[in-house]
Amino acid sequence: MSELITAELVDLDLSAETKDAAARSLAERMAASGRVTDLEGFLADVAAREAQMPTGLDGGIGIPHCRSTHVTEPTLAFGRSASGIDFGAPDGPADLIFLIAAPAGGDADHLSILSTLARHLMDGEFTGALRSATEPGRAASLIRGDAPEAAEAGAADATGADATGADATGADATGADATGADEAGAGEAAEEPTTAAAEATPSGTAEPATPPAAEPAAAATEPAAPEPAAPFRIVAITSCPTGIAHTYMAAESLEKAGTAAGVEVFVETQGSAGFKRLDPQLVADADGVIFAHDVEVRDKERFAGKPIVDVGVKAGINRPAELIAEVRQKAARGEVSAPARPTAPMDKGAGATDSYATRLRKWLMTGVSYMVPFVAAGGLLIALAFAIGGYTINKAPSVADHFVWTEATSWAALLFQIGGVAFGFLVPVLAGFIAYGMADRPGLVPGFVGGAIALTINAGFLGGLIAGLIAGAVVMAIQRVTIPPVLRGIMPVVVIPLISSVIVGFLMFLVVGKPIAALQKGLTDWLSGLSGANAIILGAILGLMMCFDLGGPLNKVAYAFAVGGLANPNEGSLKVMAAVMAAGMVPPLAMALATTVRGRLFTKAERENGKAAWVLGASFITEGAIPFAAADPLRVIPSAMAGGAVTGALSMAFGCTLRAPHGGIFVVPLIGQPLLYLLAIAIGTCVSAALVILLKGLRGASAGSPADTPASDASGVTVAA
Repeated sequence: MSELITAELVDLDLSAETKDAAARSLAERMAASGRVTDLEGFLADVAAREAQMPTGLDGGIGIPHCRSTHVTEPTLAFGRSASGIDFGAPDGPADLIFLIAAPAGGDADHLSILSTLARHLMDGEFTGALRSATEPGRAASLIRGDAPEAAEAGAADATGADATGADATGADATGADATGADEAGAGEAAEEPTTAAAEATPSGTAEPATPPAAEPAAAATEPAAPEPAAPFRIVAITSCPTGIAHTYMAAESLEKAGTAAGVEVFVETQGSAGFKRLDPQLVADADGVIFAHDVEVRDKERFAGKPIVDVGVKAGINRPAELIAEVRQKAARGEVSAPARPTAPMDKGAGATDSYATRLRKWLMTGVSYMVPFVAAGGLLIALAFAIGGYTINKAPSVADHFVWTEATSWAALLFQIGGVAFGFLVPVLAGFIAYGMADRPGLVPGFVGGAIALTINAGFLGGLIAGLIAGAVVMAIQRVTIPPVLRGIMPVVVIPLISSVIVGFLMFLVVGKPIAALQKGLTDWLSGLSGANAIILGAILGLMMCFDLGGPLNKVAYAFAVGGLANPNEGSLKVMAAVMAAGMVPPLAMALATTVRGRLFTKAERENGKAAWVLGASFITEGAIPFAAADPLRVIPSAMAGGAVTGALSMAFGCTLRAPHGGIFVVPLIGQPLLYLLAIAIGTCVSAALVILLKGLRGASAGSPADTPASDASGVTVAA
């Protein structure tokens, strides 16, 4: 395997002025050495990681990094900027830029070396040696940890011992280097045995001036010295979205601060190089806990009942001493975390700084995601039944009482009645799984009960939303009540379902149900009365929502709004469903058309994605446009929104209707005004394709890129965007 970094991957005179230009310059060196197979695809992955959280660090360091399928082997490129580049660090621009590229399935050894580098970036002597290096080969040698070069640069303590990668292959993950031995200089290392011996001798008998013969008499006449108090012990978890750099830098920073404060700090790094769990006894004996993380801590329940400080990973890097002081203060005040309880499914991926609004959106999306299969199955069956048996099929008798094998109407009635049963679960499933997202399995029973009550009192889709939120909140409140140990076994299966169902039923029947039902009726009447300009404006708004985040939360809100109207269909709700599906088909179809018409504006990978986007768009899978939006959001998303708004407005203006909640062009026979419906989609697709071609072409022209070359510059802006 090649070396992690070579002289060819070092630029000591990096002239880039922005972080995107710096990433491109260093990535081009990786591509030239054959370590990156698709430059634009790799830069898109770097930009996506950068969008999650800035990668600038205090001390003039920028460390953009990502895992990518376009990387052949773990690679590091280094650039030094004279003017500095803004990577979002609190203390200003970075002059040392490290671009770390890890393959999607990178081997543990090289990722361990990357984690070791991340730790050494916290060492001032190491970074100082890099700033003073005059040759690319010397800088590469320093980063690799080659002993001769490190010695010449005066940075042996920062790199020499780690040249083999041994420090990162397990020692850091267990916190074994918390004593500071890894950072100590040669002189300090020589003094450590004496210091350690003195500290390990409580009575001071290691002092050479004390005559051995006097020891028994002294012991007989003087009381023994008291045992020194055990040092405060902290266990910590560090993790970042990629698990390559910030994870290990935070660990190093916490360990150094612990050594300076006389505190034992043991860190579990939940990163790409591996996940070695802290010893359970170490956790049990810990006096406090620090979580410095941007992804969910694994097995978090291990630390329940202890003083906990929970922050983002960059806080662990930038202010470790404050975190240590804070956890010590909490321990002194007796503040401990609540006993472990089940984590709600949609909270398991929650970041440390997620707001209540973000969590609310996740809870609602849980219900919608579980509801959609019922909608698709029931809605398509009902639509097929109408296509086969006509619009009076809803008046057919039960097929359990009357079914003629040779009559098409009987089969249509069968499809309609099966679809009706499936569709009948829509609101209870929505409510049940919103509550599940909030409170895990205990929320299912009151959630389903509340959703069923919403149907009973004609509160519909809105009633299901409210019932799910109420059920989840009630269960969460019950779970916080202190219960005697003897009753804990029956809480999930008897007490919580019973009490929560009674409370939710009371609120839905007697308190909030009727107002919600009145609001639902008003909304239904408004939709059924939509005509003229009002309908067109609604269609445009729904089109914008469908295309803004391409399958994300806003897209799902618009889709759920349309699907909710199908529970009690009328002319207005059927128009809404048609507009929503038409607009959702536009983004992938537009990207497919644009790559066909002006392929030179797109990378090879995008042109291949364009072929698949034809099918995805035709099938109403809006997510087919995500690869294009991720690579160039400032040009693709506005273009998609414009086309989606046009299509939604035209669908409403043409009076198109749709009883099927999904299916794309495959349910055209079930669409009212099918030819005009297809025309609306075609016009919106052309508008979006023309806009994205125009915007990419203008960017390419301003960048001076030849008209007949692949649009490396155009898509390069994507990283900037």
